[in-house]
Amino acid sequence: MSQNDFQLFLWVMSAVALVVFVALYFVKAGYGMFRTASWGFAINNKLAWVLMEAPVFVVMFWLWGQSGVGFAMPVYLFFLLFQLHYFQRSFIFPLLMKGKSRMPVAIMAMGILFNLLNGMMQAGGLFYFVPEGLYADGWAYLLKPHALSGIFLFFAGMFVNLHSDYVIRHLRKPGDTKHYLPGKGFYRYVTSANYFGELVEWTGFALLTASPAAWVFVWWTFANLVPRADAIHRHYREEFGDEAVGNRKRIIPFLY
Repeated sequence: MSQNDFQLFLWVMSAVALVVFVALYFVKAGYGMFRTASWGFAINNKLAWVLMEAPVFVVMFWLWGQSGVGFAMPVYLFFLLFQLHYFQRSFIFPLLMKGKSRMPVAIMAMGILFNLLNGMMQAGGLFYFVPEGLYADGWAYLLKPHALSGIFLFFAGMFVNLHSDYVIRHLRKPGDTKHYLPGKGFYRYVTSANYFGELVEWTGFALLTASPAAWVFVWWTFANLVPRADAIHRHYREEFGDEAVGNRKRIIPFLY
């Protein structure tokens, strides 16, 4: 793949994300609380999450190894941060999940496809098609204001995401099957605090790396999560009432 081919790849991915963004306001992705039989055959949720998320971890590791960048800073740090997120998402998050829910194979397959493409996209942006001289400062790059801001946002977003997942997992006591409205942590401000954390995390990664590919991933994260956060918000209002949901926004505190 040439530099021009890679740029075209980024534009195509951005355009597909726009289609996904619009479509998800009309079609609820059938996993989690929105799973229905119409989405077809489903498998164990834990297994599905591993199979869906692990490909990007493997692809990123493989392409880093093939790239020859080795342990050169700051790129090696970017690689480690990306892998840190996806190690947790691929191999720890599924094991922490409770219940016996299932995920449609169709949803899992779409997730696998995106993660394969995203692994190629992020590896390309960090290892193979880096603008000349962007990371030439080595360690000193990390002291630049945008890099420091990016590191802070990455870990702040990760904390919000992990804490929000913890809140969701502990809404019910063992044996309880009732539905509850989460209200701790950032759930006091938005009904999809876990999504907010993930959006902040990847925005921080894009600021840190200054990689166009990372910004395309931010756009994809936004396109995927914002419509779903809207669907969840409306679902909570229908199930628990406007008074219970109150002034909480969907995904971005005080804004949307």
